[in-house]
Amino acid sequence: MRSFAELELDPELLSALDDMGYQRPTLIQSEVIPHGMDGRDILASAPTGTGKTAAFLLPMLQHLLDFPRQKPGPARVLILTPTRELAIQVADEARALAVNTELKIFTITGGISYQDHAEQLGKTQDIVVATPGRLMEYIEAERFDCRAIECLVLDEADRMLDMGFASAVNRLSDECQRRSQTMLFSATLEGRGVTGFTESLLTDPELINVEPPRRERKKITQWYHRCDDLAHKRALLKHILTEQAERAIVFVKTRERLADLRDYMQSQQLDCAWIQGEMQQAKRNNAISRFSEGKVNVLLATDVAARGIDVPDITHVINYDLPRTADVYLHRIGRTARAGKKGSALSLVEAHDQPMMERISRYMDEDVKERTIDGLKPKHKKAEHKKKKKKQTGKKAVSAKKPKKRKKS
Repeated sequence: MRSFAELELDPELLSALDDMGYQRPTLIQSEVIPHGMDGRDILASAPTGTGKTAAFLLPMLQHLLDFPRQKPGPARVLILTPTRELAIQVADEARALAVNTELKIFTITGGISYQDHAEQLGKTQDIVVATPGRLMEYIEAERFDCRAIECLVLDEADRMLDMGFASAVNRLSDECQRRSQTMLFSATLEGRGVTGFTESLLTDPELINVEPPRRERKKITQWYHRCDDLAHKRALLKHILTEQAERAIVFVKTRERLADLRDYMQSQQLDCAWIQGEMQQAKRNNAISRFSEGKVNVLLATDVAARGIDVPDITHVINYDLPRTADVYLHRIGRTARAGKKGSALSLVEAHDQPMMERISRYMDEDVKERTIDGLKPKHKKAEHKKKKKKQTGKKAVSAKKPKKRKKS
């Protein structure tokens, strides 16, 4: 599809897309928007950075323009996201796309005072973007009315499952039982968890599974460095941050690891901001703003930031710790090479991380090469991890055994 005009969107939306610099639909947008505008339920999988937010927002906005409300009232579209950061960014993009309309977009997330939300909930709403936990609090307090919801969107449903929101989402689905359309987006459609989750939410959905074009994936140069120990890893990180990276996100796996790394960065006079789970919203927003505005060029983050953060001109994603799963790796590295630009993603790999690095390569179906830095080359040999052979059972196992020699009498 060569242009958004082919999608039969309203001129107000086309004008906003033009102002935002969107020239032609991405693959996920071309696949999702027509079915979304037809009112179909959708189950879609697409990697981060492929334009999926606009893919579900544009049909929702078009629906609201095609069927304008007759009187003031509660929200007609509900979008659920796993994190506050993602909710804020989805709402910001919705407002940018709806700038030429009179549609009202609100967010309901943790970290905002009850009184502030109470004032919002008393106003006419068209689209509400919310996190499940906080929204349930208002539903149980009878402050949010789901009966007017016509369209329900779940963004990053797999992440919601990981964060334990399954029961809350199912409850919200029951509360929005009068809706006519549901869209569910997930990084992966595999696994019993996601399958069971989707069966109860969707009715005869259109299945859309989009892999980014090879040319898009090639915009991210990937490699890894082997590390002998923690001191070696820190030395590599310092060299990369001071000699190679202009603006970098450094991912760690736990808050404890982040605190240790933050202390090290400060001891080396390396300025950085950081975000992690269970952090006050004002502090999180401040950290992201400092990084976005270039006041600091390094952001330390746990995986709460692996999805949803859209900061322009990130040159490097550094996996100080490898993630627990390969799909999270894909989401992490998607923070760079945005809007058609190129970027780099590198991992600092200790011996025990080698099997995960190999799983990541298999998951992406491409080889991630090892690199070295003069003066910081690893002293130990690369760890070899042999695959365990499966034990044979049945007749094959019996025949494989060598016959015992009889003792001579």
